[in-house]
This record gives sequence, C-alpha cells and structure tokens, in this order.
Amino acid sequence: MNRAPSATAARTPADFKTRVQAVTAVAAQHAASVDSAARFPEEAFAAVKSQRLLGILVPERLGGEGADLAQVADVCYQLAQACASTGMIYAMHQIKTACILRHMRDSQALGRLLRRLCAEQLLLASSTTEGQGGGNVRASEAPVEYRDRRISLERRASVISYGAYADGIVTTARRSSDAAASDQVLVAFLKDDYTLTRLQGWNTLGMRGTCSEGYTLKASGAADQIVPEPYEIIHPQTMVPCAHLLWGSVWAGIAADATARAQGFIRLVVRQSGGQTPPGAPQYTRALASLRTLRGMLASSLRAYQRSMDDPKALASLEFQTMITLTKVEASELAVSIVLSAMRACGLSGYRCDSEFSIERHLRDVLSAPIMINNDRILTNLGSSSLLTPIAASIGD
Repeated sequence: MNRAPSATAARTPADFKTRVQAVTAVAAQHAASVDSAARFPEEAFAAVKSQRLLGILVPERLGGEGADLAQVADVCYQLAQACASTGMIYAMHQIKTACILRHMRDSQALGRLLRRLCAEQLLLASSTTEGQGGGNVRASEAPVEYRDRRISLERRASVISYGAYADGIVTTARRSSDAAASDQVLVAFLKDDYTLTRLQGWNTLGMRGTCSEGYTLKASGAADQIVPEPYEIIHPQTMVPCAHLLWGSVWAGIAADATARAQGFIRLVVRQSGGQTPPGAPQYTRALASLRTLRGMLASSLRAYQRSMDDPKALASLEFQTMITLTKVEASELAVSIVLSAMRACGLSGYRCDSEFSIERHLRDVLSAPIMINNDRILTNLGSSSLLTPIAASIGD
C-alpha cells in the first residue's frame, strides 16, 4: 500500500501560511453571497488553485508538497472560519486524494492522475451515496461493467457535492454485476470520462455552497482507473479517518469564527459600558472552553491516526475504529454546542441576520454536522462493538 508521508517527513513551505491567508481573505469576502445564492464558491476556489493548495497532500515525487494530514486539517480549519462551504469542499477533495494516494500501490495510471492534479490543480468530487441506500456508504447498487480493458458505470447518485464544478469524480461502485453490494471498488474518473444528468437540487438550511445535488453519473474509462485495493480496506484505513478528521476540522473552524464574533461583541459592550460585563459573557466563556476541548480532541485523534497509519492491524482494531468514529460524533455535537453558546453570548446581535456579530450562517452550516453521516446511525452501528471496548483503568490509558 502507498502511504502518505509521516508527520516527521512532511515539509511546510515557507510561504504556506501566507498562501492560506490569501485564500481566506477571498473566501470571507464572498461567503455571504455563496450562502444566499446557494452557489459554488468560485472566487475562493480560483484563489485555492492560484495558491496551488489542491495538491499539497501529494508527495513531491508526484508533483505535490508532501504535507501531512494535520497540515491539511489546519487548512480546512482556517478556510471554514472564512466560509464553511469552501472548507468542506476542500476537505472532501483532500479525502479522495488521500484514498487514491494511500491505496494506488504502483498504479501508473493513478500516478499520472495525481501528477495532473498537482500540475493543473484539479478539484476532485466524491460520490459514495446512491439510490435507496442513502447514507450506507458500504453498499453499492451500480456495478462496474467490463469490456476488454475498458470499464463503464451508470450510477444514480443521491448526492455528488459540487459535482458540476469538479474536474473529476472519485466514486464507489459494486465490483461487478455478480458481486455483492458490499464488494466495492473505488474508481477515479476525470471530466472527459463522464456526463452528469441532474436528478435533484440543493436547497438546504446550511452548507448551501457545497451544491450537493443528485445526478445520474454515466462514466467510462480504462480498467486501471480502478484503485487496486478493495474498498473494504480503503474505507476503514483511509476514508473514515480522513473524513472524520477533516470534517471535524471544518466544524471546528465554523465554531472558532462564531466564538471570535462572540468575543468581539463582549469586548465592544465592555468598552461602551465602562467596563460592565454583559449578561452573555458566561456563554462566551463556555464557547471558548468548549472550542479548546474540540481542538484538543481533534489534535489527539490526528496524532493517533498518524501514529497508526502505516499499521493495518492497528487501524483495523476495535479500539481505533471506535475512537475515530466517535471523534466524528463528539466533534459534530460539540461544534453545534459552541455555536449556540456564541449566539447566546451575542444575544439579539448574534440572532440577527444583518448584524456584524451575526451567528445565523454559522448555526445553519454547523447543524449539518450531526446529520452528515447521521450520528444516530453511527451510534446504533457502534452499539454492540462498544460493549467489547475496555474501559480505561487509569487516567493515562
């Protein structure tokens, strides 16, 4: 299996922070219009491509920069403070990049794809849900069809986030027409390989700029566009950990900006009132403390994953899978709580849509977190296995 670089091997370019800040400035400027019009954040992603941030996870030998997952998570965190949809789209792109990179083995075709991704700054979309299966990403209805060395796929995808704006789509599929629904592969198609026919729109409470519409995906390509390792390996070793950690970083970024707005409001009131603390101040303190908890939890889970990412046995362990799955549940619930506390700290100024301290967009966006792979589904699936998880005997365990 090909592995992403370890934390010690990763390189941070001298101008990395400056490059991300250049993007966040653009993303913040257009975040309100992206949300109100439910449109793709084209200005932000023009800046992402200009700053060459789409290929940072790819190693230098393939044209990238060899960033590690913690560095990518920090980009997600910063982008989401400016525009939640921009942060989430960036996160989903990097999740698919990681899946290809870590499981491509010695595939020349996928190596060429990653080189093109870096050189041309290609944006990859994800397609893992379809038909009646809904959020069950470990079952596929549509099979890959084979003819000579060519493949084809027709898939009714209930959601393909930013599919109409991506340069490629990485999708799950049933391995063949006679394979079980759980016998899946991951396939990478570039834009010339497929067509999209719109099935449903995307008029939602939040995360409106992700443009997560439904499509019929009709694709064809070469057989070596299939990622060599089966999805049953990709899913627990890369897809789930990267998704939960990068999504969590996005939600933390939303919560961080909401908390910053609450801080600004409290400071303004204290100055204007001659030092009197407003009634909402305790809620700001609660938001700040919870944000520290959230950031610490994500940092701890990132370290745990990076320690184990070269050890398939450790990644497959019940302890790791439970930890990384509950990271998603805890991060999503905590982020919602933080944003609510920030709104309460700001009072009516946070509740209003036309205030400089408005938290309404943050709240709408972060409410997607518990239902993005529904927390109830996750907790139900963990119900039996969690009974086998040992309870720590000491505080250091």
